[in-house]
Order: sequence, then structure tokens, then C-alpha cells
Amino acid sequence: MGKVYLIGAGPGAPDLITLRGAEILRRADVVFYDALVHPETVALAPDAKTVAVGKRCSQVSTEQRFINRSLVEAARKHEIVVRLKGGDPMLFGRAQEEIDALEAAGIEFEVVPGVTAALAAAADLGVSLTRRGLSRSVTLATPRVGAGEEATDWAAGVTHGGTAVLYMGVGQAPEIAAALLSRGLSPHTPVSVVESASLPDSRSFQFPLSELRRAAENGIEGPAVILLGEVFRQAPAVQDDEFEDDFLAYGNSWFR
Repeated sequence: MGKVYLIGAGPGAPDLITLRGAEILRRADVVFYDALVHPETVALAPDAKTVAVGKRCSQVSTEQRFINRSLVEAARKHEIVVRLKGGDPMLFGRAQEEIDALEAAGIEFEVVPGVTAALAAAADLGVSLTRRGLSRSVTLATPRVGAGEEATDWAAGVTHGGTAVLYMGVGQAPEIAAALLSRGLSPHTPVSVVESASLPDSRSFQFPLSELRRAAENGIEGPAVILLGEVFRQAPAVQDDEFEDDFLAYGNSWFR
């Protein structure tokens, strides 16, 4: 009986996978990879059989039951089986369903975290998701509802304040704006949309919340996230008066 590794491939750029993830891929016998995983990341498993099991909105997708069954069957034949997921496995990746299937079959597994798109998008923008005196919380949510699932009140967590990042929502930009405005969020709330975060062709767009519907008009085809909150309003850096006072008091003695 082999072992299954659920590895986060990161937000897109091949060199953002963790060292541990890359090392396991080099030893893998079989790799089941998502549609958003970069080909160069898959290539880190040179001796493995690779199987595409991606899911993309409005495109032909692999059924989750098939993926679960394939992981179990592969682990009964091979020593190292990798389930390679975009971003982080434990965030909007249906990892729990795969973990449940592996546990039910008595198969050992390990989760290797990855960089999620929210962090890569913030890095591309050069804007911290949290900021002293402005935002001390970050909400990660998605308005997407799968077939047969009941809608959730995703907007409740977004409107409580702080910073929010919405996954898989650009195609529903008008509906998202309407939902948030109806919950009392200011129409002037700064919004950034980042497409293909961490990749060379990454693009970003800025709108007030009232104009978020325009996000769907920019021909976005790559994976994108919507980020909103006051941290995305262009403003001068906060002056750290306490640091300045200490520096003047001690002067060059800090560097002796």
C-alpha cells in the first residue's frame, strides 16, 4: 500500500511550489494534476505517470468520484502517489472529499501546503492584506455554488470589515457587487481584480465597488481573484512617529 501526497502547486509560477512539494514530485510514481497547474510544475515529476484531472468553469471537468477512486486504486499499486492541486490543497480544492476517501480505504496520506492565490495577488499588487490601524482581518470566500449545493451567505463575512478576497467570482461580478451593496458596503470601497497572479502575463484592474461589473468586460480568461477593502485605496504610507522619536533619541548609537 502506497502513500498519497496532496501537494499545493502554488498560484501559478512553477518556482513558487515549496521545496518539500518539489522533492516529493521528483520521487512520484503517479501524479494527478489540476487544470491550473503549470506544465513546468508537472515536469518536476520526470519519472511519473501524469494524469490530468482538472476542473474549470463551463468546461469539461473530471468528476470528483473518479478522482477519489483513482487515488485509492493508484495507492494500491504504487508507492508514491501525488494529487497536485493549484494554490493550497485545503482551500477551495475539495481536498476533504479526497481525504475522506483515502481514510475510508485505509490509505496513508500527507498534505503539503502551497501558496494560495490571495497571497500571490497581494504580492503582485504590492499591497499588504493587513495593515496596522486599517485592517486586522482577512476573509477568503467564494460566491460559486456547485451543482446540487445550497447557496451560502458568503457576503456576511465580507461585509464585516477588514480585507476580503473572493475566489472564482469574476464571471459573477455584477451579482457580487449588487449583493455587497445591498448589505451596506460603501459603493466607494476599493476593489482590485488580479488575473494570473504570479505569472508573467498577470494583469490587475482597479475599480470602486459600484463599478465592479466592469471586471467582466476586460476579457479575463485566466484564473482571477477579487480583492476588496480599504488597504487597496492608494494612500501615503503611515508615519511611524514612535519609531522616529526613538531614532532621534538614540541616533547613530543604533549602528555602533
